[in-house]
Amino acid sequence: MNVRQQLRRWHIWLGWIVGLPLLAWTTSGLVMVAKPIDEVRGADLLTDAPVLPSGLVPAPPAIGPRPVRSLRLEQRSFGPRWIVTYADGESRVADPASGRLLPPLTAADAAREVAARYTGTSPITVVDRTDRAAPPIDLRRPIEAWRVSLADGTRFYVDAATGEIVARRTRWWRFYDWMWGLHIMDLETREDSHNPLVIGFGIVVLLTTIMALIMLPLTLRRRSRKNGDAATMRS
Repeated sequence: MNVRQQLRRWHIWLGWIVGLPLLAWTTSGLVMVAKPIDEVRGADLLTDAPVLPSGLVPAPPAIGPRPVRSLRLEQRSFGPRWIVTYADGESRVADPASGRLLPPLTAADAAREVAARYTGTSPITVVDRTDRAAPPIDLRRPIEAWRVSLADGTRFYVDAATGEIVARRTRWWRFYDWMWGLHIMDLETREDSHNPLVIGFGIVVLLTTIMALIMLPLTLRRRSRKNGDAATMRS
C-alpha cells in the first residue's frame, strides 16, 4: 500500500471520528448567532437602577468593630440603602436614615424589587431561595439569592444580602447557555473551554486537515500521470 492510499484510509477513519464534534460545533455556533445577544440576555426586561434622591444626607451605618472592605450607597425599590461589605466577604444592608443594620431580604422584598423594574407583562409565579453551596447552573455565583420566576419562563436572581438584581435569565438564554456548553464540550459547568475533549478533537481535526492537504497534490499528480499515460497510448 502506497503513501497516498495509507493517508486516504487514515483520513476516512479520522473523518468519522471528527464528524460528530464538527456537527456539534456547527449546530451550536449557528444557534448562538441566530438571535441578537441583547434579546438573549433580556436587556430590555429591566429598567436601569433608580438614582439616589438629591439632598440625601445619610447617617453612617452601624458597621461595628468588623473590618470593612467597601461601603456604598445604592437605591432600591424600597428606598436608599447602605451596602456594607466586610473583609470576610459578607454583605449587609443598612438604613441610611438611622444607620441601623437591616435583616436579609425576604421573598416579598425580592419580588417587589423585580416588579419595580420589570418592563414586561408576565406575572411572578414563584419566589424561592437558592443555596450558596450549590447555586443554580443559570446563576453560577456562590451567593444566597432569591430566584424570582415569571410565567413566561424568565427568571431573575436577587442577592438576598444586598437586594441587587444580579442576573436575568430568559428561556432563550438558558437554551443558548446549553448550546454554549455543547460548543465548548462542558455541559456540567459550561465554563471550562480548556478541557481534554475540546483539545483532543481539535488535534484530530487538525491532523485530518493536514492529511487532506498532503493527499491533494498526490492525487492531482497521480491523475495527471494517468492522463499522460492515456494520451501516450492513444497516440
